[in-house]
Amino acid sequence: MVKLIIRYHQVVCKVQKQKPIYLLYGNERFLIEEKRKTLIGNDINEFDVNVYDMTETPIEMALEDAETLPFLSDKRIVIIKNPYFLTSEKKLASQSEVEHNLKKLEQYLENPSPYSLVIFEAPYDKLDERKKIVQLLKKAAQVFEASALQDKDVHAWLHSESRKLNIEMDDDAVKHLYRLVGKDLKKLRNELVKLSLYVGENGRVTEETLDLLVSRSLEDNIFALVDHVVNKRMTEAFQTLRDLIEQKEEPIKIVALLARQFRMIAQVHTLRKKGYTTKQMANHLKLHPFVVQKTLQQANQFSQTECHRMIQQLAEADYFMKTGKYDKQILLEIILTKIA
Repeated sequence: MVKLIIRYHQVVCKVQKQKPIYLLYGNERFLIEEKRKTLIGNDINEFDVNVYDMTETPIEMALEDAETLPFLSDKRIVIIKNPYFLTSEKKLASQSEVEHNLKKLEQYLENPSPYSLVIFEAPYDKLDERKKIVQLLKKAAQVFEASALQDKDVHAWLHSESRKLNIEMDDDAVKHLYRLVGKDLKKLRNELVKLSLYVGENGRVTEETLDLLVSRSLEDNIFALVDHVVNKRMTEAFQTLRDLIEQKEEPIKIVALLARQFRMIAQVHTLRKKGYTTKQMANHLKLHPFVVQKTLQQANQFSQTECHRMIQQLAEADYFMKTGKYDKQILLEIILTKIA
């Protein structure tokens, strides 16, 4: 009995070093996942980690678990996902028929269990600050906001993550990786891990390394496809098209993205006539300045009238594909020939 009391005292003292409640919210899910992993650590037993989805389970069930002594670890971890009752979005609430006893949650927030760690994961842009439960939770919890990062913040994050992986990347390489992959932090992290395995510890990642190893998005491949055609590199254009088909990309989607690219070229024509700078175009079109710069180069090869004609022909190709009138790949090859 004495040993049990000592053990209980040790558990309580150790857990008290960490806040008993954490609120992780924001639209950057990857940052939420990383913060959760940090909070949980590596020495926790899986029997003491339980996840509750608030669209399927009432909050009181999760709280009962939080009030139970841990089994094989120093603390019990209770992860509460999708707590939609913290927002004002009715569409989120309509997805669930579960009723939650928020009075029970209020009571728990006033007197949280000292031997449990409760983590609320709310992947929402905003919480409803007018709600009493939000006010109480923010007061009781350690709050971590995971908002989408701005361009410069993503660059800084990439530098930080590359240092953790013991690889070297200069500013040009970081910006090139960002251009290739975009803002998705999870994809960026995966690419960094792949690069670290290739160059080895203390290895240097260059733009050439990135072009060799980094997986390009469908949009990037479409951009490259148009660029090949614009510059009359038809062998490369048809090879890129074959690669896309082999990767099981849907031809209808390729046509839609080709049309989008020609709309962008037409738009930069209009904005250039109005005297917009590259930066102003990027802000107006919500595109990376590098993309606008490349599109401006393509605009030198196509007039606005030609762009509109191509968009019309792509619309016809889309119709023929959807009605099954012609083979999709043959239609795409005809389109590329017409562009050239």
